[in-house]
Parts: sequence; structure tokens; C-alpha cells
Amino acid sequence: MSKALERREKLRADLILAAEQMIASRGLAGLKTRDLAREIGCANGAVYNLVTDVDELILRVGSRTLYRLDAMLSAAERAGEPSPQETLVRIAIAYCDFAAENLQLWRALFEHRMEADKIVPDWSVDDQMQLFRHIYVPLAALFPKRSPDELGITARSLFSAVHGMVALGLEQKLVAVPLPALRKEIAGLVRAMIDGLIARQN
Repeated sequence: MSKALERREKLRADLILAAEQMIASRGLAGLKTRDLAREIGCANGAVYNLVTDVDELILRVGSRTLYRLDAMLSAAERAGEPSPQETLVRIAIAYCDFAAENLQLWRALFEHRMEADKIVPDWSVDDQMQLFRHIYVPLAALFPKRSPDELGITARSLFSAVHGMVALGLEQKLVAVPLPALRKEIAGLVRAMIDGLIARQN
């Protein structure tokens, strides 16, 4: 690799890290390319030699966030009894804990909107969809007669329910719930949903 290419790759990595730190401290709305350029020591216009646009930069930060979330969910899977239902409970609580510990970065995953005529790149979609395996695999063990499409819908529905509780529970303005109580309620929700699905199946 040439010296110029090495320098560009280092600057690009520095840019993504600086953007991550800026979002973590200021929120997505606080991300400013002029401040990022000053932080990494380049001209403002040079930022767009490192990434295509701000959308790509935000998605790159999002991929780093998803990678760390993936690691936390994987650790939760291994942390207790291997029953599929309790595995789902653990990863739901881990998701809640991750959101609480990385609030601004977690919010940015859902606050960011691409322009109407722009398509989310495949690498970003793949990073997002990989996480559903944490829900899909235990569900497949619980409901072996369901088709992959049916399991996919159930996985997304379960995620939506947990995500909704986390999003509302961590809201600072109206309905904030103390984290220990939120974790307990999420565990109860997941168990109730799985018990209900099993009852319907039988």
C-alpha cells in the first residue's frame, strides 16, 4: 500500500471514530463536518474525499454500533441456561442495557433518514439483518414447524415489541422508566409473548 493510500485510510478511520464520538456526546443532530475536519486535521472539503457523503459517514458509525451490539447479544446468549425462551429473554435485556449505555449512538441508528431517492447500501443492510439471527435461531428451536418466512416475521415482531418498550422506557421527557424496572418488564413481555405463541401452536 502506498504512503498516500495509507494516510487516506488512517484519515478515514479517524473521521469515522471522530464522528462516532461526536454523535455519542452531541447526538445525531450535533454531527458537523466542519468540526470533524478540524478534529482530524484536514480541510472541510477533504471529508468528502474520505466518504461519499454524510449519509455514508453516519451508516459507517452505525455499523460500528451494530458490531458492538452484536458482540453484547452474543455474550448474553452464552451467559445462562441454553433454553430458547430464556436465551430470548437474555438478549432482550442485553438490548435494553446496550441502548441505555450507548443512548445517543443507539438513537442515531433509528433517527437517521436517507433522502427519498437514495438507497441504503447492501453492506449496511447486511450489518442490520445479521442481528436478527439472535432472535431467529431460538425461535426456530421453539417453533420447528414454522417456515423461514414465518419465523422472520415473528422475529421482527418480537424485536419491535422489545424495541418499543426500550424506546419509550428510556425517553427522558414523558414516560421514562427506571432501568431495573424496565429490564424486569421486558423479561416479562418476552416470556408472555413466547408462552402465548406456544399455547397457540398447541
